[in-house]
Amino acid sequence: MIFYGEVIKAFQKEKVKYVVTGGFAVNLLGSMRSTADLDILVEMSDENLEKIVKILKKYGYSVKQPIDPMKIADKKIRNNWIHEKNMKAFNFFKEDELNEVDIIIDSPVSFEEAREQIVHIKIDDLIIPVISIDKLIKTKKNTGRTIDKLDVEELKKIKKLKAKQ
Repeated sequence: MIFYGEVIKAFQKEKVKYVVTGGFAVNLLGSMRSTADLDILVEMSDENLEKIVKILKKYGYSVKQPIDPMKIADKKIRNNWIHEKNMKAFNFFKEDELNEVDIIIDSPVSFEEAREQIVHIKIDDLIIPVISIDKLIKTKKNTGRTIDKLDVEELKKIKKLKAKQ
């Protein structure tokens, strides 16, 4: 069983529209990178976000902010967080574990763009939708974070290796 397997299974059962991105995607695409959180890029409809929040709460995830997490499913509030607070992701965590799920709410690649080139990766009985190498590079390219610069270099190497196959 993989990390976050129960969440991913629930997403699939409830037909959540998402792709895995971030460090977890870097690993699934062929790199060895230490990461503890699951970053997901999602369709930003209120209905889809409501499903995600319900699933995460069902599996014991909560938020650090003193707010109702269901407010992420309100487009007006969500846009306010993005534009007024410069929020990029909404974090859920499990108190007694190191598990964290970040719902990416502001990204240089939209879910719709990512969906055009999804890579489906099968692990055990799961088929995980993962952002493509090109789209993942685009999300990491200009963040200014050292880890993202390293990820971009590694992803470019993986892309070259796959092109040779």
